[in-house]
Amino acid sequence: MNNTTSPPSPNWRERLFIALQYLLPQHLLSALMWRFTRARLGFILPSFIRLFVKHFAVNLDEAAEPSPAAYSTFNAFFTRALRFDARPIAADPQTIISPVDAVISQIGTIENGQLIQAKGRQFTLTELLGGAPDLAQLFDGGLFATLYLSPRDYHRIHTPAAGQLRSMLYIPGRLFSVNPATVRGVPNLFARNERVICVFNNEHSPFVLVLVGAIFVGSIETTWAGEITPPRGTVIRRDDYPNDDAPTFARGAECARFNMGSTVLVLLPPGRAQWLADKQPNDRIQCGAALGQWQSGTG
Repeated sequence: MNNTTSPPSPNWRERLFIALQYLLPQHLLSALMWRFTRARLGFILPSFIRLFVKHFAVNLDEAAEPSPAAYSTFNAFFTRALRFDARPIAADPQTIISPVDAVISQIGTIENGQLIQAKGRQFTLTELLGGAPDLAQLFDGGLFATLYLSPRDYHRIHTPAAGQLRSMLYIPGRLFSVNPATVRGVPNLFARNERVICVFNNEHSPFVLVLVGAIFVGSIETTWAGEITPPRGTVIRRDDYPNDDAPTFARGAECARFNMGSTVLVLLPPGRAQWLADKQPNDRIQCGAALGQWQSGTG
């Protein structure tokens, strides 16, 4: 992976921010956020939403409902739907699309079972996948993309390719922030945080979406099983969907959402696809835009 240099030293503000996260009651604060974002705040809510929109430069013109007064709770605003034409899907059916609005944190190849977290930091595929060696072996040597959703972004998650759900794993863990400073400073962050792993199959290959929780992410929700968190568990849970009636998704279909924001990782097996050459770390990408391409002859 050619990333053996040490990570840049965080400044004192970043060190303090990271140190506080080790001390804070992460799950309690996230539970309180869950309650707050679902509280009916009456006449206060539209003003609060307007402040949020201004501070984070949210483009409400893209929303299916652009008026702050139309939302009954902050979570309804945060997980708002967009206009039907706001996120066109790349036309070529061989294209792998971005499942979210995001900044590309990292993108590349999984080498020797390792993924890049940040410059000088790596973590293992097996740890990310909750210690499932069969699943990790399937994707070793394949591709990964780490997509960071900021507060300004659209927070519904769509499938990067057509596929049928085969299994879902809930992995309990910590709830560190996933902002760039914490990603640089906390070792094995994505393999330590709570996450939901969704494994799909399609005509080309299997693919995986890893939905990573974070502090103040009140819940992770899927379209087929509802809220996965809360409640938050202490053991790995796995649900398999082996039958022909398992949930099936068209390319670009909504499959999940973050109730508050976080990170999504896309995993593809080796020899099946390639990322577009112009997609690099720190690039912004919109849901539905081309991220990669299936290789010919993989059907």
